[in-house]
Amino acid sequence: MLLRKCRFLLALPLLALAACGFQPVYGDNGSGSALRNSVQVEAPDDVYSYTLVREIETRLGRAQAPHFALELTVAIAQEGLAIDRTNNTTRYNMIGKVDFILRDLTAGQIESSGTVENFTGYSATGTTVATLAAEHDAQTRLMTMLADQIVTQLYAANLSR
Repeated sequence: MLLRKCRFLLALPLLALAACGFQPVYGDNGSGSALRNSVQVEAPDDVYSYTLVREIETRLGRAQAPHFALELTVAIAQEGLAIDRTNNTTRYNMIGKVDFILRDLTAGQIESSGTVENFTGYSATGTTVATLAAEHDAQTRLMTMLADQIVTQLYAANLSR
């Protein structure tokens, strides 16, 4: 009797997901299947957008015969966080914002659009080379986080072909 109740309790979340219209991203007609190797991401024009495009293409694949076009507008800002007694900034925040538009190439209509924002920090307490390396690493981390957010929003758009 107890085993039957446990099975029912374990199956309850699955029944709730089925009732709400849950559809797996990589299932038949899922957004993941519709976007895989079908999105042409616009060419990057700076180091930030290059890293962002690379990360998006890693997740979605590079389109040979694109069905969608993804337009990106990248904005990056840096602000000093920690200042020592000699008035030197020792820690920075790198803040990124990306506006994106996913357009269907056959119909020309916008399928999804939005804005993602995130931030990361880095230390500037070492040598010049160490600070530049930390800044580059922060830039890569930030673009990776923004790419993850964009792809997640595209998957949530529930696109199908």
